[in-house]
Amino acid sequence: MRLKVLLVDDEELARARLRTLLIASQSPTASVEAEAANATQALEWLRRQSFDLALIDIHMPGADGLALARVLRELPNPPAIVFVTAHAEHAVQAFELEALDYLTKPVRLERLQIALEKAARFVQTRRDFEPDPPEEVMIIQERGRTERVPLSEVLYLKAEMKYITVRTQSTSYLLEASLSELEIRYASYFLRVHRNALVSKRSVRALERQHDTQDGETWAVRLHGIEESLPVSRRQLVAVRELVANLYS
Repeated sequence: MRLKVLLVDDEELARARLRTLLIASQSPTASVEAEAANATQALEWLRRQSFDLALIDIHMPGADGLALARVLRELPNPPAIVFVTAHAEHAVQAFELEALDYLTKPVRLERLQIALEKAARFVQTRRDFEPDPPEEVMIIQERGRTERVPLSEVLYLKAEMKYITVRTQSTSYLLEASLSELEIRYASYFLRVHRNALVSKRSVRALERQHDTQDGETWAVRLHGIEESLPVSRRQLVAVRELVANLYS
């Protein structure tokens, strides 16, 4: 496991020493993703990205490390907290704030390694018990009823006149929407293969060369679960080839 670490200490030399020790650490490895000289900077980083572990000094200008830890406890997905300080008298308060460990300066590599191992166990346990995210669905209103179609079941989206055909293995639905907007909204699920069609990336089975008496050599994509194939434009051919290569590499 690699731990993403936020260093919070007002002393640049102290942060540099911790960086050096973290580089030397092994199993789990740890990488410093960001550094902060005070609580305000730390919270700015935490608004931008998530971290597995925060190594926090206690005595800093402005809000101290204990105050920062109280704020972190209110976050939806807070990092594990390990205090790193020159003062030992705050250990009881630190553990009341559910800190994983309390290191005194100068920090020894062996002692830091123990704290990292605790952090790795904490992060892994949290991941194991996190509920699966709800499956994303497409809301389709058709014939006076509302259908919630899981995106994982959609094989392709095809523009026909002012409607989009939403095709699953067993059913076709009609959706009044823009194909370009759907392409942007569901970019992680679908790939454009033609100006009028998006296909499910996970459903692609094969890319086939075909011959047309008028157009000569053409290409089509086949999907799992249906016999129908969809034409691939020359403009999108490279992207489809890359997808197929990645699927079966």
